[in-house]
Amino acid sequence: MTINSDDFSNWIGKTEKTTDDVTLAPLNAMAATLDKEVERFRPGDQIPALWHWAYFLDPAPTTKIAKDGHPKRGGFLPPIPLPRRMWAGSRLHFINPINAGDHLSRKSTIKSISLKEGKSGSLAFVNVLHEISTPSEMVLSEEHDIVYREDHSSKRPGSSANKVAAPVSSNFSTLITPDPVFLFRYSALTFNGHRIHYDREYATQEEGYPGLIVHGPLLATLLIDTFAKHNPSFQIKKFEFRAINPVFDLNPFEVCGMNPNGDGQASVWVQDHEGNLCMQARIFG
Repeated sequence: MTINSDDFSNWIGKTEKTTDDVTLAPLNAMAATLDKEVERFRPGDQIPALWHWAYFLDPAPTTKIAKDGHPKRGGFLPPIPLPRRMWAGSRLHFINPINAGDHLSRKSTIKSISLKEGKSGSLAFVNVLHEISTPSEMVLSEEHDIVYREDHSSKRPGSSANKVAAPVSSNFSTLITPDPVFLFRYSALTFNGHRIHYDREYATQEEGYPGLIVHGPLLATLLIDTFAKHNPSFQIKKFEFRAINPVFDLNPFEVCGMNPNGDGQASVWVQDHEGNLCMQARIFG
């Protein structure tokens, strides 16, 4: 499929503003989903990194949901005519804490749209900047890289051609055994209707995957949470991650990492049961 970049040039610079309150119920539900040993959250408690993804949700009406479970194209994001969409990575700057009970505002801006032809066909890359603030200060800045691609069931990410070996050694690691309930609960918390995370028949028969896919944001959350558990006094200022290959619910996977070096930087990653690199990330203090 050939796409004309001029068709989407007027989307660059488009902004959207929204607000939300950091209510307690999603925090308590996220803690339960991630098996966090915490009591109930109270107003004023600082929320863990990346848990803000349980807010600023997109409650599209049921009549405006596409076959894959995503909202239909259009609205804020450009209506790129490629059927498969994924969150490929992000870069986040933690400026000030986000606390339970905060009233937040978010300004979203489409920074760039680029198109190219790859071995698997047409690709479109959309970069979105989110700036989140309380009434008194900026708390978080994050960029999302969203990739749209053609439907090639025989060339799914994760094929042998895409395998990359994970690092051999790490300072810490945690084994995670995913299951459909775990994935469904995270989908529910983030209002993510994408069927590849909970509808096995759709994921395998319609999109050609071997099983359910573990959410990229969930993997990123597990990475930063595991690092914080092993480095409790380290103040995380920046975090960036990139998806390499999908993780399926068919086997356990490992969340691994290195402790910070002398420059206050650390690498963390997700590897599958065969030692293949699935997500790569860096943490900065």
